[in-house]
Amino acid sequence: MCIDYQQLNKVTIKNKYPLPRIDDLFDQLQGAKAFSKIDLRSGYHQLRIRASDVPKTSFRTQYGHYEFLVMSFGLINALAAFMDLMNRVFRPYLDSFVIVSIDDILIYSRSREEHEQHLRVVLQTLRDSQL
Repeated sequence: MCIDYQQLNKVTIKNKYPLPRIDDLFDQLQGAKAFSKIDLRSGYHQLRIRASDVPKTSFRTQYGHYEFLVMSFGLINALAAFMDLMNRVFRPYLDSFVIVSIDDILIYSRSREEHEQHLRVVLQTLRDSQL
């Protein structure tokens, strides 16, 4: 199913959340020997929409009228909102052993032992944040 949110996106104030620069990311990985990547399955759909904005997401099908309660992929600020959430959740670990890019989390470490600890921290953070 594809919902055309062009009209809503035209009147939405854009949140131009910056994506990280690839060369900065590579600099962070210097000396790392162990890597894991986690791809969050439901991404944007884990972000609840403010109740007052729910009617703005309405759409109609042959089966009825519906409204999104969670962020829809076609909304202009979905990417920025999710990136902001991920960066807030992982702020204590960014530039240390975590890189976040949209719904992907890269965990990097200098040794296997350190990596196991980093993975535990990241997975617990995801659990605590209900992601």
